[in-house]
Amino acid sequence: MEITAKESTIVRPAQDTPKGSLWISNLDLLVARYHVPTVYFYKPNGCSDFFDSGKLKEALSKILVPFYPIAGRLGFDKNGRLEIVCNAEGVLLIEAETTSAIDQFVGDSSINSQGFRLVPEVDYTRGISSYPLLVLQVTTFKCGGVGLGVGIHHTLADGISALHFINSWAETARGLSLSIAPLMDRTLLRARVPPTPTFHHVEYDPPPSILASDKSQSFDHKPSIVSIFKLTVDQLNTLKAKSNIENPDDTMKYSTFNILAAHLWRCISKVRGLSNDQPTRLYIPIDGRSRLNPPVPPGYFGNVIFGATTIAQAGDLRSEPFTETIKRVHRLLKQFNDQYMRSAIDYIEKAPDLSTLVRGPHNSQCPNLIINSWVWLPF
Repeated sequence: MEITAKESTIVRPAQDTPKGSLWISNLDLLVARYHVPTVYFYKPNGCSDFFDSGKLKEALSKILVPFYPIAGRLGFDKNGRLEIVCNAEGVLLIEAETTSAIDQFVGDSSINSQGFRLVPEVDYTRGISSYPLLVLQVTTFKCGGVGLGVGIHHTLADGISALHFINSWAETARGLSLSIAPLMDRTLLRARVPPTPTFHHVEYDPPPSILASDKSQSFDHKPSIVSIFKLTVDQLNTLKAKSNIENPDDTMKYSTFNILAAHLWRCISKVRGLSNDQPTRLYIPIDGRSRLNPPVPPGYFGNVIFGATTIAQAGDLRSEPFTETIKRVHRLLKQFNDQYMRSAIDYIEKAPDLSTLVRGPHNSQCPNLIINSWVWLPF
């Protein structure tokens, strides 16, 4: 696929915005420190102003006023703690075109990995204050369709907050008022004084590594492969029926996610050929907004992601009834209430070295697994 960049623009807020440093929460400090890439595809609708460049830039400049930290940069305070420097230096918007067809990317899983070429690359080598926190690319296809590539720094926002911005930009481009105003005060998630963790937070322990007996299989340093598996309603119903047959006296109704997560954990542990005594960790990112008490306000802009984590031996996952694995997942997610999550924030506050807690690829490498559901995101 050939992509030709036509214009590159730094877009700044349309009005003066608050200047200074924005304190970020412990949850913001733990996310992987890179831009999360997503691509949105739009087929032509026949309108003469479809993805009009001028309107997009104008709306982007306007929406950066209420979402002003997005136009800033990362920095460190005098104690070396990461922060967002609100300086209105702007975001990157690239306009590009390609002779490829949009149908090559929509619905064809064999080519979808190329879609990330529609998101601008970020040069991280010059320090954390050198690059925009938001990079955008509008690529026009030969059919007139458009791919909107978005790279938003994870320290800035989780999935819900990122889509809050994207949807607000769309509302502004259509001349509408914002459905939900952003809230930039992240002190809502400040640790208690004094911090008082009351649980053992296994999610912040080092992940299990491959036992010496399994190292001969050479799990490390294999290239990553992107695959898409489509599950039908009938297949999901089959899994649900299996759980009901195994334990007909259980009155608990388990969610589709609980059942599917249990199935994936068992299957992946099996296909990896892990030994029976090999510990394997399941990590599920969950949104804490509605679980905290009081709930986080709808417009909160930042990260409210907690890591639900449990560990089992691979042999137990293979030998136990399917319903027992489902119960493991159910118990794991149920424990994440206000008390547990406030304890987690306090635990992070007391950690002597936060760098050991920052999430990254090591969290999901064999023998461990991350299952991240995006079905609840407001696309």
